[in-house]
Amino acid sequence: MKNLFLVLQISAVFIGTIVGAGLASGQEISQFFTVYGYKSFLGILICCIIYIIMGYIVIQLSLRYKLTSYDGLISLVSPGFLGQVTNLFTTIFLISTSAVILAGSGSLLNQYFHVSKWVGIIIMIFISVIVLLRGTKGLIEINSFIVPSLIIVIVTIFILYVSFYKDINVSYLKNISAYKHNWLLSSLIYGGFNILCCCGVLVPLSTEIRNKKTLILGVALGSIGLTVLSFLINALLILNIPYIFKYEIPLLYIANRFGNVIQIMLLSIIWMEMFSTEVSNIYSVSKNLEELFNISYKKAIILIIIISIPISQIGFVKLISILYPAFAVVSFIFTIQCLAFYLGNKNKSVH
Repeated sequence: MKNLFLVLQISAVFIGTIVGAGLASGQEISQFFTVYGYKSFLGILICCIIYIIMGYIVIQLSLRYKLTSYDGLISLVSPGFLGQVTNLFTTIFLISTSAVILAGSGSLLNQYFHVSKWVGIIIMIFISVIVLLRGTKGLIEINSFIVPSLIIVIVTIFILYVSFYKDINVSYLKNISAYKHNWLLSSLIYGGFNILCCCGVLVPLSTEIRNKKTLILGVALGSIGLTVLSFLINALLILNIPYIFKYEIPLLYIANRFGNVIQIMLLSIIWMEMFSTEVSNIYSVSKNLEELFNISYKKAIILIIIISIPISQIGFVKLISILYPAFAVVSFIFTIQCLAFYLGNKNKSVH
């Protein structure tokens, strides 16, 4: 029973690390999947397979080589110059994403509750520090609350939509035209992109929990849960083409017709998902800095937040448009290297 609870907690951390505001708002699914029409469901399924296989490999390598942060994993599978570039890029990306989330938190509260942007930023920093100081425990606790809440909200919106619009079926979905056609490449890039983000949490988590079976089951369950969620969001978005492309938060456009309570629930979930990504990112980089520079985990947390605040004041749309595609390419290469290393060293013993 205790193990089952731990499996559920690991799956929640895995889902929480991947689901940021981008996925919870519908924006990520819309860009990487919905534009490819009904074939996007195949793309989501391929991502699920990538998560399970790569999650399994990352856990195996972390336990076998006693790794404590993503730096250790990157140095192991990519020891040369490319590995240093990947490590630097991952650190810059995670810190910049933390800054983007601070800015986003400020904007969200400013837009919907008309308070100063700094209120949203300060609230996000304050709660993040409280959770981060609890280490891995804090990470597990917040995701154990946020992820079930996310599932409840998305499933509620989906059930409401289906019960109000009775004429939905598979052939109807098939007839909705695709805007783009290279769905396979988009899925592979999206899957690889998320794996490198996950490594920052999966590596230290594996070393702390040390139960291979529990960890692998948790990642597999998390991958399936994430796939079901993505399927529901994708179906809702496809049914609302082309209107969803006009909105920053496409799911909010769909939730609008079901009244204020559903809207506020969705906005709260988006904010909570921003918060869980913020915590995951700072946790990952702190564990990395702790290993690389031998500074304490607590000092690393404060340092990252101090760096993130001024970056959050830059136009973050610019930041995203440059960083995300570059990081996606680096992640994709790293995923292939990880796979090659694992297969090449499968039967070698560690000294």
